[in-house]
Amino acid sequence: MPNDVKKSEQQVQQQEKRYPLVRPATDIIEREDGFHIFMDLPGVRREDLIIDLKDNELKVSGKAVHPTQAKGETLALEFTSGEYTRTFTLSDTVNRENIKANMKNGVLELHLPKAEKMQPKRIEIQAG
Repeated sequence: MPNDVKKSEQQVQQQEKRYPLVRPATDIIEREDGFHIFMDLPGVRREDLIIDLKDNELKVSGKAVHPTQAKGETLALEFTSGEYTRTFTLSDTVNRENIKANMKNGVLELHLPKAEKMQPKRIEIQAG
């Protein structure tokens, strides 16, 4: 019985294991077609990334878990596991229905197109 309790305690501790929260480095660029957000998420796999849109809040979160080396003596350890999270408040200028995400080489690119009414438009001059 004591071994069962010990195993249960270990399982609970493993489930509750938290990683440090990291605010990812982010670039936001406005172009004619919309806003482009680039986020540095090293070690985060696509399947471990969550992008949620609720009302005017866009939340990006993901977990990077770096494997520990089973064999050998660790001489330096600079890679750490962590939970990335960042929340953006969207204005009415963003077309929420057509937001796109792409992950490549540890960088997440979000494309937030401008709402139709906010697209640049040339005004024709009528003759007189």
